[in-house]
Amino acid sequence: MQFPLKENASLQSLHTFGLDVKAAYYARISQAEDLERVFALPHEKLILGGGSNLVFLKDYPSLIVHLATKGIRELHRDSDHVWISVQAGENWHEFVLWCLEHNYGGVENLSLIPGTVGASPIQNIGAYGVELESVFDHLIAIDISSGERQKFTMEDCCFGYRDSVFKNNAKGKYCIVEVVFRLTCNRHELVLNYGAIKSKLQDANISEPTIRDVSKAVIEIRNSKLPDPSVLGNAGSFFKNPIISKSLATALQRDFPKMPTYDLGDDEVKIPAAWMIEQTGWKGKRLGGVGVYEKHALVLVNHGSGQAGELAELIGKIQSDVKTLLGIELQTEVNLI
Repeated sequence: MQFPLKENASLQSLHTFGLDVKAAYYARISQAEDLERVFALPHEKLILGGGSNLVFLKDYPSLIVHLATKGIRELHRDSDHVWISVQAGENWHEFVLWCLEHNYGGVENLSLIPGTVGASPIQNIGAYGVELESVFDHLIAIDISSGERQKFTMEDCCFGYRDSVFKNNAKGKYCIVEVVFRLTCNRHELVLNYGAIKSKLQDANISEPTIRDVSKAVIEIRNSKLPDPSVLGNAGSFFKNPIISKSLATALQRDFPKMPTYDLGDDEVKIPAAWMIEQTGWKGKRLGGVGVYEKHALVLVNHGSGQAGELAELIGKIQSDVKTLLGIELQTEVNLI
């Protein structure tokens, strides 16, 4: 066995919310060939990347497989696009910076999202008008039960809003080991009309922005709103922005005329979950050692002494209060283990 198998291992530093929980067994895998060996072990397994989009609410009773494989390589290109293969353990933001250095476009709006490349398709990560599926080509995953490698195309992944087949029918069945992206290497298509990107560029007197300019604007916006997990434990956006019918939105706006909406077409609109939580009065409040971030209501935080039970109680109270006030059920974006 090429990797150490630890028992009763602390997970506090391995998920960004930083709750003090443990795993019965833990293995860090930096070589892809070790996956076959670890999957042969007689334990139920959970694949862990950067730990930025999950929260352990209790001790994990089996084996945590921490995927730390590295590698980025160009597969092929045409006049306008390049296909890039990335190993699952690569840090997502470091991959974005690598793309900027090579003038490869498409992921600049996804700058500073925490986590690993391997986790990005599971969540169909997105920010500022761009989702992963817009740059996705295919991925390679290993069937945990059989050890066989399998290719997943866009259609196979069943991408949705912060959703994929890996959160549904294929949940817990596969380990994503490689993701292939289709990026622009010429004639970049910039997405500027979401959030404060355009105003940031205007403030900087940038009339013809580059992908680097867009990335810098996104980083500045995210830093102004979101806490650094190394300073204040958090898992980023904790709840999904609900998607409701336009008729329901119109009805709600009679009582809440300032309720913001984002038109999605097909008679659907998106409502910011942060706005909904603010209406319940939870923004900036604490419950024991956990709470709602004072600068952004969509972010739940660990003030350093947070306990799993406190976080579970806080989640339930927020969901209940939003349901009572607005009649809408908030769903967690973060995976709760």
